[in-house]
Formats: sequence, C-alpha cells, structure tokens
Amino acid sequence: MQSNLNRRQMLAATGGVLAAGLTATTSALAAPSRTRSAAEPFGYCFNTSTIRGQKLGIVEQIDLTSQAGYDSIEPWMRDIDDYVKAGGSLADLKKRIQDADLTVESAIGFAQWIVDDDAKRKEGLEQAKRDMDTLRQIGGIRIAAPPTGATNQTDLNLFEAAKRYRALLELGDQMGVIPQVEVWGFSKSLSRLGESMFVAIESGHPEACLLPDVYHIYKGGSDFAGLGLLSGSAIQVFHVNDYPADPPRETINDSHRVYPGDGVATLSEIFRMIHRAGFRGALSLELFNRDYWKQDPLVVAQTGLRKTREAVLKAKLDQPIKAD
Repeated sequence: MQSNLNRRQMLAATGGVLAAGLTATTSALAAPSRTRSAAEPFGYCFNTSTIRGQKLGIVEQIDLTSQAGYDSIEPWMRDIDDYVKAGGSLADLKKRIQDADLTVESAIGFAQWIVDDDAKRKEGLEQAKRDMDTLRQIGGIRIAAPPTGATNQTDLNLFEAAKRYRALLELGDQMGVIPQVEVWGFSKSLSRLGESMFVAIESGHPEACLLPDVYHIYKGGSDFAGLGLLSGSAIQVFHVNDYPADPPRETINDSHRVYPGDGVATLSEIFRMIHRAGFRGALSLELFNRDYWKQDPLVVAQTGLRKTREAVLKAKLDQPIKAD
C-alpha cells in the first residue's frame, strides 16, 4: 500500500497532471491535487465500505485514504470500536487523521433510534451516545442515522419517526455530532426521498439534514428530480456511486454498485441540481462491489476518486445556468 510514501510528496508530484484536466488515461495511482476550481466545488470523501472486503483496520484505512488523495474519510463505527478493543487510543487516532491531512465528515453507525419498541429505542439512543462520543474524540462531526431496526416495517408512523429523530438530534447537540437521516432504498421505511425529508422537516430541529445516496434513491423508487426541491443546508454529505441498467430496480442490491460514470445514473443532472441548491459539502464514495473487494485497495480508492472527479467535471458546474 506504499505506506511509506509521504502524502504531500505524492500530491506535489502529481498535482500538475490533474491541474491540466482529468482524462481517461490518468493513472489510477496518481493522487490528485486538493486545490479545487469552480468546476469542482465539492469535497471528496472515502467511505471505507468500498474496501470492506480487503479487511483493513482503521489505521490502514486512514493511511490509504490519504495516499489516494481524498479530503476526508467516512469510517464505520465498528472498525473504530475494534481498534479501541484491541488497545488503540482515540487520541492517537485523531492525531493520525490530522497528520494525514484528512477530516472525518461523517461516519456509519447503526443505532436503533427509530424503532417503535421503547426499550430497544432507549438502547439505541445509548448506542448513539457512545458512537457520538467516540466519533467526536477523533474529530468527527456527523453520523449516519439510517432506519436500522425498522427496515421490515411497513406501518412506521412518520410523525413519530420525526419526534424520534428530534430526540436523536438533541442528543447530537449535547455530543457535538449531527445525525443525518439516511435514505435506505431497500428498506420498507424511509426508502423514499420524500419520506426521509418528511422526517427531517417535521423534526423541527435546525440541524436536521438528509444523507442521500445515488443508488438508494434509485432503489427506493424516488425520482432524482426531488433533489431539486432541497436546499444546500439540507444535505451536508452525499453518498456517490453508480448502478448498471441490469439487474432491474426490483432485484438490484448493494453489491451491484459501480464507480461513478460506469453505470446509467444521471450523475451530471444530479450534481447540477444539488449544486444549484447550494450544496458544497462532501461527495462520499460508497460502494459494496465484491469484484472491487478482490483488488488492490489503493487502486480501488484512487480509481474511485478519479472517476468521481471526472463525473463532477462532466457536469460542468462552473458554467452559467441557461434559462429554459
């Protein structure tokens, strides 16, 4: 994984290549400059699920994310917990992240904050509190809030869900971490963009926000045009990926996600809509492709960043909006 390679040396050596523009022939191992033009107004984040099959520890994940050239990392809480259980120090982990010139824009947790069962929901909030405490100690500022525990529920009361999300947000106020309602397309609750935004809006909390995902919006059956109704503050992190035309929506699953630009998602339209809405946050590459899990993790990470940047540049976000 070239762990002895200094990030800044790597960036200096390759920045000129990418300043001239990304091309299909750009090496997957060429780390890009982090200086962004108006054509790339978003940050680039790496969700570690993309290399989950390689079974790297959180320390290796941080080093790899830095070497690949990302701005930030989106780790899974279970990997951080494993690190602590093995005797790792959160203070040391925070320093490693800072030394790698990264931020922790978001993290993936699975606390059952939304369930109807009072006892399970109480346990879920306790887990969320632990997760937020851990996350804040390494410099993290947001955490995913998917409908864990309610994925098979078809009669979830969205008004009650909104109250529960507010309770989670109030916990986040205390802990210094913002929970983001995550759209889960495969779920029977909060699978739609509108359902998830309903919960966020009706929570009545100023920090309420959505964690959308290209694949999940498609899988859940929502039209991407709904993104055009959101403000920039409603989205702070956006999970980016792509999906093939086959298998169809009904049978497609997480493992079919592909690099941005390698599928049929209307990424240019999506990027233009969220940019027009005022989003300037992080695009977090989140894939679960089993074929990628068999490959060199650094190659996968850098290929993902290159293709994400190419997709953003293709959207031509620095061009004036033409009137209809």
